Amino acid sequence: MFNPNILCVDIGGTLVKAATVNASGVLISDFITTQTPKPSTPDALVDLISDVVKTLPTFGRVSVGFPGVVGRDHIKTAPNLGTHHWNEFDLEAALQRTFGVPVRVLNDAIVYGLGIAQGPGRECVLTFGTGMGCALFCNGSAFFGLELGQHYANDDLNYDQYIGHAAYLALGDDAWNERAKHVLAKVQALTNVDHLFIGGGNSRRINFALPPWASVVPPASGIAGGARLWRSEMDQWFRQTNDLVGAPTESR
Repeated sequence: MFNPNILCVDIGGTLVKAATVNASGVLISDFITTQTPKPSTPDALVDLISDVVKTLPTFGRVSVGFPGVVGRDHIKTAPNLGTHHWNEFDLEAALQRTFGVPVRVLNDAIVYGLGIAQGPGRECVLTFGTGMGCALFCNGSAFFGLELGQHYANDDLNYDQYIGHAAYLALGDDAWNERAKHVLAKVQALTNVDHLFIGGGNSRRINFALPPWASVVPPASGIAGGARLWRSEMDQWFRQTNDLVGAPTESR
């Protein structure tokens, strides 16, 4: 019998988070949070995910947010996990073999943003964590392939390095917040969005008054994005190469 629940996994450079949601994106379990293994090889991540979900409610589909550029059938980059480990790795197929249910994998900032950006208008979602994730949306639809974290914030540092967690530890609270303020202004000038949402673990460290076009969102806000991966309008971004994808299956 088809199980409509969805396992949502957020892979980060520091933490891996997992929870089960219903088809509407409502949490039906607590989050399980574990340290990202080092080295962060595909085998290590797949084994970790397989282990941590054993205590979660059963599910019939899996949605994964991955910190890098995700192609239709393989990972292209993984700046904070090691691209040399992940380049051309088929994470979707590996997890599908592990769980025996359909799997969809997409950039983590996009998946997070799908739970937040509903439109109307132009919206941007930034995630401040190990690095900086960025996703753009127009009327709730995402632009795919943007990796602003790898663009240079100044002559020496890309945005991952400029505002990521290592920078926070090196700079301290006040100096990091000055950088965060600068990043928000630069991203707004670049994108001209109607609203900019800030998430990720380090968003809680923001201590300055935000402009009216920006707001911090709670960490769990993006969980519904995992459910949105399975809506029909998202089908175009995923391969349809086997009978599991998009079809009712036995649950885990």
